[in-house]
Amino acid sequence: MKLRDFFDTAIAIGTENDPRGKEIVVKDLEARKKEFNALKEGEGEFFDQESLKNPYSDSRILYGTGEEEVGSILVGIDVEVGEVLLCEKLRERGLKIDLLVSHHPGGRAYANLYDVMRIQSDILHRFGVPISVAEDLMDGRIREVERKLMPVNHTRAVDAAKLLGMPFICLHTPSDNMVATYLQGTFDGKGPYTVADVMDILKAIPEYREASRIGAGPKVLLGSGTRKAGKIFVDMTGGTEGSKEIFQSMASGGVNTIVAMHLSEEHRKEAEKNHLNVVIAGHISSDNLGMNLLLDELGKAAGSPLTVYECSGFRRISRAA
Repeated sequence: MKLRDFFDTAIAIGTENDPRGKEIVVKDLEARKKEFNALKEGEGEFFDQESLKNPYSDSRILYGTGEEEVGSILVGIDVEVGEVLLCEKLRERGLKIDLLVSHHPGGRAYANLYDVMRIQSDILHRFGVPISVAEDLMDGRIREVERKLMPVNHTRAVDAAKLLGMPFICLHTPSDNMVATYLQGTFDGKGPYTVADVMDILKAIPEYREASRIGAGPKVLLGSGTRKAGKIFVDMTGGTEGSKEIFQSMASGGVNTIVAMHLSEEHRKEAEKNHLNVVIAGHISSDNLGMNLLLDELGKAAGSPLTVYECSGFRRISRAA
């Protein structure tokens, strides 16, 4: 499989597993195309034309022509200059690595991370939050994240990959979509009665079981194991944490328990005020689950399993038959 096909397939898989539903993704892409077509002559220089077919601004081919053949990949949760140098060292020792894959974004994808946060508004709407409320609260948080990203030196790892001639991509939201859809479907299907039941389900999943062994497993942040789980909202995709003001609307919409990757102290306090149970599944373990699910599907699309090497917190656990 060529690099461009590999990347486009990953985006397509992420789209199929988007918690918003594919219909909304298609509508957003159509709106993007209208925006592009409405540009006046000379205004398109800075328009990201990849966004016309790829709905996730935090996932990009960071370096590569797209024509490279991909059969073996080095995958890390975070890929910085150190991981790029590690990749080069492994290649010097004779290990065949065609592509460096990061989960977390770098380069242009990191600079535009804030844009995928709009996904959260549509997901919240599906859980009973009025779309006008969700969009209004998220807009302020999106601008806040954009401001925080403005001074970041986001091209360091990409520059290193270019100098070493190492094809490099990042797959953030497509992977996060996989874990969000997988967990939401699991909880909806099994219908855990208590928060302890939620924990039991998580700890039965290999990635969370492995994390528990090193002290980074799921934890009950708010509530207790004996409290009823009620309606569960899996908060695993959409760039980064949303607005802390959203918890009141979530509770009003009927949500009782949030299962999240992580939660800041400010967000925790707001969730506590609204009497929500919060289970932290774990950040890196959730990223591992999403990447493993995505790689399983990419292997199927390629017609044969990919050769995957692990680094930077990633552990390959295959569910392929």
